[in-house]
Amino acid sequence: MKKRLLSLTAISLLAFALCSCGGGKEDKTAEETMSKEGYQLNQTVILSRHNIRSPLSEKGSLLERMTPHSWHDWSSGTSELTLKGGVLETQMGQYFRKWLEKEKLFPLNYHPSDNEVRIYANAKQRTIATSNYFSSGLLPSFDADIEVHVPFDTMDPTFNPQLTFASPAYNKAAEEQIRSLFQNDVDHLKDNYELLSDVIDFRDSEAYKSKEVLEFKTDDLALTFETGKEPTMSGSLKIGCTVSDALTLQYYEEPDAKKAGFGHDLSFEQWKELSEIKDVYGDVLFSAPLVSYNVAHPLLEEIRGELSDEERKFTFLCGHDSNISSVLSSLEVNDYVLPSSIEGKTPIGSKVVFNSFADEDGNDYYGISLVYQSAAQLRDNSMLDLENPPMIVPLSFKGMNANKDGLYRKEDILGRLDKGISKYAEIVSLYR
Repeated sequence: MKKRLLSLTAISLLAFALCSCGGGKEDKTAEETMSKEGYQLNQTVILSRHNIRSPLSEKGSLLERMTPHSWHDWSSGTSELTLKGGVLETQMGQYFRKWLEKEKLFPLNYHPSDNEVRIYANAKQRTIATSNYFSSGLLPSFDADIEVHVPFDTMDPTFNPQLTFASPAYNKAAEEQIRSLFQNDVDHLKDNYELLSDVIDFRDSEAYKSKEVLEFKTDDLALTFETGKEPTMSGSLKIGCTVSDALTLQYYEEPDAKKAGFGHDLSFEQWKELSEIKDVYGDVLFSAPLVSYNVAHPLLEEIRGELSDEERKFTFLCGHDSNISSVLSSLEVNDYVLPSSIEGKTPIGSKVVFNSFADEDGNDYYGISLVYQSAAQLRDNSMLDLENPPMIVPLSFKGMNANKDGLYRKEDILGRLDKGISKYAEIVSLYR
């Protein structure tokens, strides 16, 4: 699919005046850098989450009935990338262009030859639009192709976090593993649920008064696994995630932080508490190894293929938070902390960046980082450049040692990808 020229991009960049971030003080620390002195950058592969979208719930849905308040007047249709999300993603693309030029992987005004740059998106509006906006910032004078492999508004199997294998034995083992890893996190959401209820004034809502939803509980989680479908759940965590997700997006979109909190003057820590509900939801569904190896299998193969393509300079794969969660779990990434973010795992628009470097002796290494816009950058529409970069958090891996510059040997990273890919066959063999 040929990308559409984004004639509104320049206009949209002027459409949002900078606003006060509000919502309390951030825990911002000094930014890292992806650059490595003494090494030559040879390739960059990015797995990206789409940028700001409207909530996934339709008009008249339970989300609206859960509060007496009116949600933000979104600039896009249900689940679609917003105009602000497009502006922010253009800025991300611009930052990467400037950094790649600094690293001499891209010349100025780069017009890539065939196969040097690949941009591949899931077929949802929010992922295609994110890719278009990112490419406009990355290659502003070049009309890049955006690959879309399936009909519009369907899920591409590469990005679809579906179980391609399930069985009674597998389902039982997966649930036991999920509960052993994350049940404590679910149990500890009691205070988060109370804060959520207060912020949305839940007990004044239609859903509460009609007894459609009575309370948020930590002991009503039910999980379902079925071949050809995403893992699903029912219970308070699912409902809470829907509201948590919408509040998080509203915080990014609404200039007045107090208005974003439906009149509540929330601290930055309280916004993090609200967002934590959806973080736990994502962990429960996609981060247990038995599930992540299953649902991430096609994307792991895609990333492995891109890293092995000697003609490729740059790759942008655009999907969803579930993709990042399952891939990082499959690669056995150590726990990490994200400064200046109210989202603790996969912030909106975040990117897992694989940078391939060579040292002066020709030895190949990888630096792998999670790159994301801070809450202030998202709320304020901050222009990104080398002097005002996004947040950059290096990722480390269980059982692997980085060199003194924080880089991993090429064979170790490729071997970890191969391990993640092979785990799928092991699961099928063990639980068939």
